[in-house]
Amino acid sequence: MASTDLFQSPDYFNLDELLTEEHKLIRETVRNYVKKEISPIIEDYAQKAEFPVQIVRQLGELGCFGPTVPVEYGGGGLDYISYGLMMQELERGDSGVRSTASVQGSLVMFPINAYGSEAQKMKFLPKLASGEWLGCFGLTEPDHGSNPAGMLTNIKDKGDHVLLNGSKMWISNAPYAQVAVVWARDEEGIIRGVIVERGMEGFTTPTTHGKWSLRASATGELVFDNVRVPKENILPGVQGLKGPLSCLTKARYGIAWGTIGAAMDCYDTALRYSLQRVQFDRQIGGFQLQQKKLAEMITEITKAQLLNWRMGVLMDQHKVTPGQVSMAKRNGCEVAQNVARDARQMLGGMGITGEYSVMRHMMNIESVITYEGTHDIHLLITGMDVTGLNAFK
Repeated sequence: MASTDLFQSPDYFNLDELLTEEHKLIRETVRNYVKKEISPIIEDYAQKAEFPVQIVRQLGELGCFGPTVPVEYGGGGLDYISYGLMMQELERGDSGVRSTASVQGSLVMFPINAYGSEAQKMKFLPKLASGEWLGCFGLTEPDHGSNPAGMLTNIKDKGDHVLLNGSKMWISNAPYAQVAVVWARDEEGIIRGVIVERGMEGFTTPTTHGKWSLRASATGELVFDNVRVPKENILPGVQGLKGPLSCLTKARYGIAWGTIGAAMDCYDTALRYSLQRVQFDRQIGGFQLQQKKLAEMITEITKAQLLNWRMGVLMDQHKVTPGQVSMAKRNGCEVAQNVARDARQMLGGMGITGEYSVMRHMMNIESVITYEGTHDIHLLITGMDVTGLNAFK
C-alpha cells in the first residue's frame, strides 16, 4: 500500500521563528527519514500486526535513541526541544515508531544515565544509543496500572545476587529487548530499579497478541521466575517511586510532542483531501462544515505547538514541573484524538482504508491516551496541582 508521502507541516503562528537552525535541521532530517523509510511500509506492517525490526538500527543511526544523553555515553548531547521535534516527526509517521524511541530514550537510557553507576553507563548506554540493543521498561503489572505503588514484583537478597520474581504487562519493545529496566520491591518494601538482561534464566517476554492499536509496535509481558540478577545490575542512585515517576515525566514530555505529530498528519491529510474531493460540483473544502472542522483542527494544533515549545524551554532550564508535563501530555492526546476523528469524517469511507493514515493514527491514539498515565489520571494530577487536594486517596 505504499503511497507517496506528501506531508507539509502546519505552522500557523510562525513557530519556526522560535527554533534554532539546528532545531530545524534535526526536524528535517527525521522528517525525511520518515518519508523515506516509514511511510512506504507502515500500513503493511500495521495491517499484518508486525514490528518493523529494521527500524531499531535505523533510529540508532539517526540519533533518535537518547538524544539528550551525554555524547560520551553514545547519546546526542542535544536539548529537549530537539528531542521533542524528533518525537513529533516520528509519531507523524506512526505512534508505534515513536513509542520505540520514547521507551529507549526516556524509560531505559534516562534512568541508567541518571541513576546508574559508571560501569552500568559504559556497559549499556552506547549499545542502546546505537540500536545494537533494544530496551524496555517494566513498571505496569496485571493488577497495578495507574497505581504503581501497589506493585508485587519483588527482589530478595541472596548475597552476591538478588532473586527477582513477578510479572509486568503492556511492555513496549519487550519481545525484542535485550535489556529491561525493571522496578521491584526489596525485602524492606523499598522500590528499586534493576537491569535485567536477555538470557538470564527464568526471564521470558511473551508477545501480546490481538491488539487493534499500535499494531506495528512490539508489545509483550515480562515474566520473572526466580531470575538471578547480579547486584551490580541494581541502579544505585535512586530508591522509591521517584525513580520510575521521573522516567515517566521524561516519556510524557516526548508523548506531548509526538501526539501533535499525529494530529498534524491527520490535519494535513484532511486539508489536502478537502481540496481534491468534489461533491455537488465543488470541492468539499468550500463547504462551511468542512471549513469549521479544519479551522478547529489547526487552532488546537497551534495551541498545542505553543504549549509544547514553552514546555521544552522550561525543560531545558530545569524548571518544568511534572504537573506541567502531565497537562501537555493529556492535551496532546486529546487534540490528536479529536483531530483524527474529524479528519476521518472528512474523508468519508476512504477514511477507514489503509490508503490514508488517519484510521491508523486514530486507533494508535487510543493507546497513547491510556499509557504513561491515563487521560483521567492526568486530569487529577492537574486538579491536585491547582487545589492542593489529593483525589487519589
